[in-house]
Amino acid sequence: MSSIAVIGAGPMGLSTALELLKQGHSVDLYEADSRVGGMTASFDFDGTRIERFYHFICTGDAPYLNSLRELNIEDKLHWVNTSMGYFHQSEIKEWGNPLALLKFKGLGIVAKIRYGLHVFLSMKRKNWRKLEPRDAVSWLKSWVGEETYRELWRPLFDLKFYHYTDNLSAAWIWARMRRLGTSRSSLMTEKLGYLEGGSDTWLEAMVNEIKRLGGHIHLSCRVDEILSADNTVQGVRCGDRKIPHHAAISTVPLPFVSQMIPSLPATTRRAYEAINNIAVVCVLVKLKRSFSPHFWLNVSDERISIPGLIEYSNLNPMEASIVYVPFYLPGDHPDYQREDAWFTERTRDYLRKIRPDFNAEDILTIRAGRYRYAQPICPPDFLDSLPPIETPVSRLLVADTSYYYPEDRSISESVKLGTTLAQLLTNNLERDNSPGPKPVS
Repeated sequence: MSSIAVIGAGPMGLSTALELLKQGHSVDLYEADSRVGGMTASFDFDGTRIERFYHFICTGDAPYLNSLRELNIEDKLHWVNTSMGYFHQSEIKEWGNPLALLKFKGLGIVAKIRYGLHVFLSMKRKNWRKLEPRDAVSWLKSWVGEETYRELWRPLFDLKFYHYTDNLSAAWIWARMRRLGTSRSSLMTEKLGYLEGGSDTWLEAMVNEIKRLGGHIHLSCRVDEILSADNTVQGVRCGDRKIPHHAAISTVPLPFVSQMIPSLPATTRRAYEAINNIAVVCVLVKLKRSFSPHFWLNVSDERISIPGLIEYSNLNPMEASIVYVPFYLPGDHPDYQREDAWFTERTRDYLRKIRPDFNAEDILTIRAGRYRYAQPICPPDFLDSLPPIETPVSRLLVADTSYYYPEDRSISESVKLGTTLAQLLTNNLERDNSPGPKPVS
């Protein structure tokens, strides 16, 4: 039995730990926060248990669906026909299906045909490798034309990716389109899923299963350093404590890795540091009444500096309407340094601009939360810039959500990569007949 440290108790870290335990290893899971879950963690929002950042399940999320089945909580999964809207030219319009495209007044008939054809062929595409060297903007323009890109795509890109907009991987954008585009009950209707109790239901089941198999979860225990000797993992240091381990897997955001593993070569550390991330300030609003009939509401309005909002209660029914309003910003953007009140006041203003009949009395509670490393930025040929998961330090693996590429962030991708990390380390250990960890001095 090998003693393995897993750093980070988000969905990827939990999945990694569970798979290692299934393979017979001894596992200690370290988490700096006081709770597991990372971006999927929940909190009490004025009497409503809700996730800090919204999540949903697509019909193609096979790794996550298999996990629900293995944890015997598949009966908590519910599928809902959801819809998308578009706030455009001061009006909420239906969006996300062929009929809505035909009715859309912002494009000519040729532009609509090109747009529809591009979506259709993108859903049929299976090989993303040919898209890997291309940037998303030129790829989209080549299919839908300058007019459609300017009208539909550019506002969303600019308010989520800012100065990174012209250097995004076409494969990455395609994968995001395909995941949602193929999660449908019909050509006209989107189909998404949610868990009773939200992601907490899955997190609790994962924690219980990890503990049942003998794993140890250490909360409020930040790993300050992964210790090594002779270029081989020896353990971890949490504050003044040095804990011996035979191997380690880090699942925390790559920007934290360089300081945590000083024994890595300088070239590897620079590669981690070169990965850019978008931050998010997500404002959560509880309303007396529904804001719109849509789960998604894209926004294209010069007065409103968000790409859209998500009415989560249109997926997961609740007593009150719950709306997420995400402000995506580069971490060094001056606005990201502003107080939460700055974002909540803008949210109030934006809600009134979209629905002038809404007023202050309709808002029951409003709160802002933020996450610095919310979204890795994936430029063309992104795979070439990612360091290998197997590091130059023996028995040390490193990955974060960047390694989902070309897929976007999701619990399903966390489960998939966590399983891969566990199997990869097990294979390494089977090739390595060295003795177990020794006390760390």
